Amino acid sequence: MPSEATVRHDPDGNRFELLIGGEHAGQVDYRPAGDSVILAHTEVDPGHEDEGLGGVLVKASLEGIRDMGKTVIPTCPFASAWIKRHPEWAELVAPAMRGQFQ
Repeated sequence: MPSEATVRHDPDGNRFELLIGGEHAGQVDYRPAGDSVILAHTEVDPGHEDEGLGGVLVKASLEGIRDMGKTVIPTCPFASAWIKRHPEWAELVAPAMRGQFQ
């Protein structure tokens, strides 16, 4: 990950934003769903693909959601695949879906 990469939560926009050198480079869009958060879409801007930033963005989003005391419903194919590759995050998945990720 580039040292100048950061992820910030934009609760008004329902997203976590990836910034590189202060410039927008990607985002995870989410939707509130009661005790859970639906991870709807992950996107890394052109020019930053294949740098591992999608995983950085998903992980930081999961950390932020955990800090909010919520579970996740990963409908985004990228986020879902990332969680499956990192089963230590399966405990954050909403209980009804958790079995798919363990």
